[in-house]
Amino acid sequence: MKTRNVNVILIILVIVIAILPLVMYSGLGEDEGYFGGSDNEAGAVVEESGYVPWYESIWEPPSGEIESLLFALQAAIGAIIIGYFFGYWKAESKYRKDK
Repeated sequence: MKTRNVNVILIILVIVIAILPLVMYSGLGEDEGYFGGSDNEAGAVVEESGYVPWYESIWEPPSGEIESLLFALQAAIGAIIIGYFFGYWKAESKYRKDK
């Protein structure tokens, strides 16, 4: 099989994988029960139990978008740190192998 054919098949597969979930749920969202996570369920259970937090947050983000941005930034910084160490170990093992 030629490389061109393999590339075309892979592109078609990616398109199908990207569009299939959109077609399956066709406009249904959180109101209909889709995409609800365990965070929602856990929060409801905690509220029903009568739990009282020990302390309040020092700073509350002004909106959900800012909170998501900070979470994504934290994840990116963690990924950079992990990637750095994996790269360092890979280069170190290659250096030892060449030596």
